[in-house]
Amino acid sequence: MGKSFATTHYRTPFQRQDCYRLRHVSARKALLALIAVTGTVTAQNAPDLAAKANAYIKAAGIQGSVLLAKNGKVILAKGYGLANMELDVPNTPATIFRLGSITKQFTAAAVLQLQEKGKLNVSDLISKYIPDTPAAWNSVTIRHLLTHTSGIPSYTDEIGYQAHMREQSGPPPEFINRFRDRPLEFLPGERFHYDNSGYFLLGVIVEQVSGMKYEDYLRKNIFEPLQMTSTGYDWPATILKDRASGYSKSADGKQINAEFLDMGQPYAAGSLYSTVLDLYKWDRALYTTRVLSAQSIEAAFTPGKFDWAEGIKYGYGWGIAQVHGHKTVGHGGGINGFSTVIWRAIEEDAVSIVLSNSDAGSNAGKAGKELLELVLDAN
Repeated sequence: MGKSFATTHYRTPFQRQDCYRLRHVSARKALLALIAVTGTVTAQNAPDLAAKANAYIKAAGIQGSVLLAKNGKVILAKGYGLANMELDVPNTPATIFRLGSITKQFTAAAVLQLQEKGKLNVSDLISKYIPDTPAAWNSVTIRHLLTHTSGIPSYTDEIGYQAHMREQSGPPPEFINRFRDRPLEFLPGERFHYDNSGYFLLGVIVEQVSGMKYEDYLRKNIFEPLQMTSTGYDWPATILKDRASGYSKSADGKQINAEFLDMGQPYAAGSLYSTVLDLYKWDRALYTTRVLSAQSIEAAFTPGKFDWAEGIKYGYGWGIAQVHGHKTVGHGGGINGFSTVIWRAIEEDAVSIVLSNSDAGSNAGKAGKELLELVLDAN
């Protein structure tokens, strides 16, 4: 098997590089509605494939929800373990999970939409849209932010970041002050370094150019057109039906409630929530021009020249790799209490989506890739 997305070990999930890697009635209704639109797998081997995938997921100890599909047909959509351990609520295909850095592909899509509308160009300097940028940022372009090649330090790499996770972020333009005056790690375009600051800045640019809040822009221009009704910005104060609780592990290996994170901090780098069913709608849309032109989709999936990890390049919000000889795009997410991944084999029209409400030992990134391999290897 090929190399899975690696995860750098940080003290909190939102600091790491994401490179790899509630009731039964509502879940049933959502799944039946999805199947009515997409159909089910009718190939003779589909039950065997679903059984193999189910056995793999259980053996891997995944706590969350998984969806596998090929050629527009759902092979498996199922929940595993508990969405809420205190209330004994099971995970289902309709359970809502915090996505972490899967958010980045939606941020990139927003930027590409605005480019299609002639409101910006990815070659533009970011100083055109962000006021009072420091001199060190004078040659940084939107493309540099999209591809993690700006050299701007990632605020989640700061020593002691964990101690500030509970602090209110304030308005996005003010939060920029946390990393505005730090020196560049390298000249823009010189190399790759995974950078949450870059995607935070992209969110500010989306707001400046569109005149809308980041979350409102995504809802109006992506989520509503695709009927992704269980996707949005994960503000903890919002009463959100079917939302999973996030879990971590203590130093002695006991499962505990995840550390609180002010969700203004991840913003356009990692703030969204969704379900496996909604992300499958997103997967289907990327084979059409419903929210992005063919040219924009191609740009998002075009690998840059630098490696994200061994064998993995980076486009605009997506990692690009070869899996068993198949061009595959994907992204992982790691954020307090949650571990997520989506892998798509474009030419084979296959997708693997794993969303876990545990940030420790869930193996979501590894499982997502190996489940995709299972789908691709099936006759």
